[in-house]
Amino acid sequence: MNDRTRLTRRQVVQGGLGVVALVAGAPLLAAEPTPTQTEGPFFPKKDQADKDLDMTRVEGRSEAALGEVIEISGQVRDETGAPIAGALVDVWQANSHGRYDHESDPNPAPLDPNFQGWARLTTDAEGRYRIRTIKPGAYPVGKGWSRPPHIHFKVAKRGFREVTTQMYFAGEPLNDADRLWNSLSPAERGQLTVAFESGRGTAPTGNFDLVLSKV
Repeated sequence: MNDRTRLTRRQVVQGGLGVVALVAGAPLLAAEPTPTQTEGPFFPKKDQADKDLDMTRVEGRSEAALGEVIEISGQVRDETGAPIAGALVDVWQANSHGRYDHESDPNPAPLDPNFQGWARLTTDAEGRYRIRTIKPGAYPVGKGWSRPPHIHFKVAKRGFREVTTQMYFAGEPLNDADRLWNSLSPAERGQLTVAFESGRGTAPTGNFDLVLSKV
C-alpha cells in the first residue's frame, strides 16, 4: 500500500485530517480573529474531482508534483479558543513555478500536471486539519512587485463569519516588499506568517491556526 492510499483512506475515515489530540483539561485560550486578505483572482473554478489532503499527488498519475514538499496542520477555533468542528477549509495555491492552474493566470511559467493545487477539507471533532503540499513559487504581479510564496485559505462554518486569508512563509525576502503583507499590522503579520521546521526524515512542517468570529 503506497503513501497516497494510506492518506486517502485516512481522509475517508477521519474527514481528511490527521488525528492530533488536545491535552485533556487544557484551558481555552482567547484569540483575535484571523486577519482577512483578498481571495485573489485564481480561486479554482473548474470541476476537480481530486481535492484530498495530499496536494503533491493527482489521482491517476504516477509522478509527484515538482517542488519542496511541506506539511501544514492547524486548528480552527472561535474567539474563546473553543475548537470548531465541521468547518469547511478550502486551500489553493500556485505551483512551484509560481503559476496557478487557472484560465485567468497570465503567468507564462509552466503548469505542473502532477500538482493538485486545490484541497477541500473538513475539520475534525477538535477543529483540526492537515494538508501535504509543496512550497509555492513567487510570481510577478506588476512593475517592481512580485508576490512572495503564499497559500490561500478560505474557512466557512454556519454561525461564524467566513474568513478568507493568506498564509506566508517566515524569512522570505519578498515579504518585506509585498503590498498585501505590508498592509497588515505587526500583530496580524505574526498571525499569518508561519515558520517551518524540518523533522528527521520528514517534510518541513508548519502550524497555521485560524480563528473565526461568531455571527
